[in-house]
Amino acid sequence: MNLSYQLRLLIVLISIGVLAGGGLLLKRVLTPESFGVYGPYRADAIAEAALVPIRHGNNTSCFKCHSYETKVHKNGRHQTISCEFCHGTYADHIANEKKIGTLPVKKGKEITTLCLRCHNTEIKARSEEVIKTVAMPNHLTDQNVKLTHDCNQCHHVHAPLKYIIRAKQITGLMEARL
Repeated sequence: MNLSYQLRLLIVLISIGVLAGGGLLLKRVLTPESFGVYGPYRADAIAEAALVPIRHGNNTSCFKCHSYETKVHKNGRHQTISCEFCHGTYADHIANEKKIGTLPVKKGKEITTLCLRCHNTEIKARSEEVIKTVAMPNHLTDQNVKLTHDCNQCHHVHAPLKYIIRAKQITGLMEARL
């Protein structure tokens, strides 16, 4: 081996050592102290996540103050749907158990637009099975209703069958519930 070859080899090995040492030093400096306390995780992440303000509530949060809607919602077909899905985030309405804002209440075509988020097509659970739902605009055509009608002209938004069932009871097409 000649001297230049040995010198180049020595430079390469020193460079690899410096890079590896620098990488290890950099890793040591940049790794948070809490890393590894609970396995390969940063333990401080738990405390930091607990400090993030809550933005979303659940239906129970809404039901505390909205008793009429609670009764209707719990007995309706939409009972599994979150209030926030239609009305917006809880944190925009309540903070520290006090009302801080008013959530939007949809009217007219806004209601139909909101309904169409789910009811614009039949839901295919599997290729051979369709979940029973209302699909627009076929529903309006099937009911002999103008395509310009809004959903809430026939349906209560929190309990879609409430008005329909009551109308059938009044007309005698359905027996009253006991």
